[in-house]
Amino acid sequence: KLLARGPRFRLQAEMIRDNALAIAGLLSDHLGGPSVSPYQPAGLWDDVAVGADYDGTVYKQDKGEGLYRRSMYTFWKRTCPPPGMNTFDAPEREFCLARRSRTNTPLQALVLLNDPTYLEAARILAERAIKSGGASLPEQLTYAFRLSVSRNPTTAELDALTKTYEKRLRHYQQAPAAAKSFLSIGEAPRDESINEAELAAWTTVMSLILNLDEVVTKG
Repeated sequence: KLLARGPRFRLQAEMIRDNALAIAGLLSDHLGGPSVSPYQPAGLWDDVAVGADYDGTVYKQDKGEGLYRRSMYTFWKRTCPPPGMNTFDAPEREFCLARRSRTNTPLQALVLLNDPTYLEAARILAERAIKSGGASLPEQLTYAFRLSVSRNPTTAELDALTKTYEKRLRHYQQAPAAAKSFLSIGEAPRDESINEAELAAWTTVMSLILNLDEVVTKG
């Protein structure tokens, strides 16, 4: 037990993204190669690049595997670092930094709940739980929770997740257009065999799990 003891710090910015992709089963294990350009806000470089539309002035998002490479391969413009990682205290690389700061801000939760990377990971994790987690809702929720947190949920946690799923399912059953729009986030194709309202409700619950402190904390 003493050997297992260690400080519980929030994961570093790159690890938070990689962890979410790994939980969903999206993370590419390809080693080496050129830098990649994963999801970033539209017009990311508009304020820091002046000139014609050529490489280096306009951010061009990758397709396919480039979206799921480890964060260490992400192309980095020093004058405009990836905002998702910058929010989690990744340095701007304009000068040498001996130690990263560790902050806890509302913006970090907003990134985890709204960034396409995490919403897509939540959707794929939802499909994984539905198809591989078992025959019942409690079994599937427990499977997804264990994948994310490395422990089984408590009775209270499982009850909260179940109620959230049922509430969101009712919402998306009454708003099919919202479900379709929500499920369209991300390049990875969705499993068409799963009902849209059910998958959208599941994605909401998986997004909730991926936003837990335990998921983004080491140890």
